[in-house]
Amino acid sequence: MSATTHEAPVQPDTAPRDSRSILDSIIRVVWRAVVPIAIALGVGAIVLLLTGNNPLEVYGLLVTEAFGTPSRINATLAATTPILFTAIAAAFAYRAGVFTVGVEGSFVAGGLTAAVIGTQMAGFPPGVGALLPILGALVVGGAVAAVPALLRAFWGVDEVVTTLMFNFIAAGVAGWAVQAFFLAPGQANSSTAYVAESAELPALAPPGQMSWGLVIALVLLVVYAVWMNRSSLGFEFRAVGAAPRFSLAQGLRVRTVIITAIIGAGVIGGIGGGAHALGLVHRYSEGFSAGFGFTGIAIALLARFNPVGILIASILFGALNAAGATVQLFIDLPVQLIDILEGTVMIFAVVAIGVPRWLRGRRTNSEEGRS
Repeated sequence: MSATTHEAPVQPDTAPRDSRSILDSIIRVVWRAVVPIAIALGVGAIVLLLTGNNPLEVYGLLVTEAFGTPSRINATLAATTPILFTAIAAAFAYRAGVFTVGVEGSFVAGGLTAAVIGTQMAGFPPGVGALLPILGALVVGGAVAAVPALLRAFWGVDEVVTTLMFNFIAAGVAGWAVQAFFLAPGQANSSTAYVAESAELPALAPPGQMSWGLVIALVLLVVYAVWMNRSSLGFEFRAVGAAPRFSLAQGLRVRTVIITAIIGAGVIGGIGGGAHALGLVHRYSEGFSAGFGFTGIAIALLARFNPVGILIASILFGALNAAGATVQLFIDLPVQLIDILEGTVMIFAVVAIGVPRWLRGRRTNSEEGRS
């Protein structure tokens, strides 16, 4: 998806709405959010029936294991934290009409950077010991996204292709760097040493794994909401995302917006990787990211880039991830069910966005043909 594919004029968010427009808005919300989830649950139910499981029993267990006790809520919010970062990053770029899929690479690179710096923070006071690794993750996460950003802004190279390829490059370089320079002594797998205690992000409710990383993510979500809706550059993001050629004709800084969108998404992804390394796993190891960057894309699309929607959808996906692992202790649940549910939600979230645009395009072409 390219920024140049959107041609509709910008519609001010503050425009007065009559009862018909409000009803249309409600229908759009239902179509774009509820329908993809309902279809995903339906597909999951079919899979469960084919494997001899009762869907109602499984879904009931998923809810109980996600929210049934304070410790399970803690686990759900811990699982929510990394995908909340990546969802914010994806939404940040998509509001400018830039479809980057490179958050995964920035998350991995940021995580390795924070883990390596974190091992050197022994003796630093708490706070400073975690701040420096997070700053390092921020810089490296943005650096990973810089080349695709420049290629897209100056030469129109498709950002989907370049950011996807950079994910492989980031993962490969990270794996090689661990093996060559940062491998912890005595480790059979590719893992760095554990970060110093002063570099760890403290747990919010010990002994649970929910950490201050969640607080950082929530702060970023608030900043994203305020910045996108109250700042001039945020307005430029929305304008360029809605109508890039119209924005260019109006003198808006389209190239600056594209560069800021892609690198900004990388920065947020890098911070997310750093928070994940310091707050949960306390080191970098092979398989550091369980596809968090791609899950963030699904969440951003499902939420239509709305901050409240991002938070709710992130908790939903976090609940699936946290409960899916423990439900298997009670029943013979296919391990791929969670992936099927997430993938189905993502597919139909994209469809929910693409179909209205396709219909608008047909309507526009039809009107132009009559004139």
